[in-house]
Amino acid sequence: MFTTILPQKQETQLGAFTFDLFAAIENLKRELNAVILAHYYQEPDIQDIADFIGDSLQLARAAASTNADVIVFAGVHFMAETAKILNPDKLVLLPDLNAGCSLADTCPPKEFAAFKAAHPDHLVISYINCSAEIKAMSDIICTSSNAVKIVQHIPQDVPIIFAPDRNLGRYVMEQTGRNLVLWQGSCIVHETFSEKKIIQLKIAHPQAEAIAHPECESSVLRHASFIGSTAALLKYCQESPSKEFIVATEPGIIHQMQKLAPYKQFIPAPPMNNCNCNECPFMRLNTLEKLYLAMKNRTPEITMAEEIRVAALRPIQRMLEMSV
Repeated sequence: MFTTILPQKQETQLGAFTFDLFAAIENLKRELNAVILAHYYQEPDIQDIADFIGDSLQLARAAASTNADVIVFAGVHFMAETAKILNPDKLVLLPDLNAGCSLADTCPPKEFAAFKAAHPDHLVISYINCSAEIKAMSDIICTSSNAVKIVQHIPQDVPIIFAPDRNLGRYVMEQTGRNLVLWQGSCIVHETFSEKKIIQLKIAHPQAEAIAHPECESSVLRHASFIGSTAALLKYCQESPSKEFIVATEPGIIHQMQKLAPYKQFIPAPPMNNCNCNECPFMRLNTLEKLYLAMKNRTPEITMAEEIRVAALRPIQRMLEMSV
């Protein structure tokens, strides 16, 4: 399910002028016939202006079904790439091209091609948090919402490579009983949560439930009463009778949690160090101002070689077909 948010006025100073960014963006949306897709980890202002907010699976579905001429993707590079793969004839904009992904960066195409060649009889299931080149080398794409379901669909006698996230891969192995060959990639945000500090929070908040994303390390997951994708975590905190939650994922999701369950308390799981390392530095590169400028200037645009796009499209389509 997608969430449509009604924005409130947001002003910024541009030279001697006061400028209503929300109004300006709405005008550009009408002018361009544009849709704004935003991930839950984006800053609150961007979430509030978005037409659709979701996790990777929800956003892939939204990108596949949109009738807009322009897709403005408020997320990271691999998400905008997925939208372009699904919409080759549409203009796909990313507010900041440097909004990459630490997990995707851990899986360089040349090294992964050699890894795949060393396991020639294996089916390749790749987490959507990877580059278009890795998708093009994959048989099926998955997200944290459907990874377990997709692996369960594969016959037991078919060996599987799971890339690039080792933590999600281990979680899928535990849930399915399958032996997967794991590429050893990880997300810098989800690996920064401190087991010790989460235990301290649970002691300080004995009524709080710990909930976690499966990209977290197993030492963190063992303390969670619920493990799921960002969309699943959002749904769970609404439906659970608990009034307090310790949230072990990127804290951008808490903006939506507080909107949908305003009478509950959400405590972001702390990182190991005294820093903002639990915030994704790439997601936070996008700002409302950059989003406005991307629409105004029709750039930065996501492009890719057509042979890569076509090859990457097939495993994404298989994911969407298997996730109905």
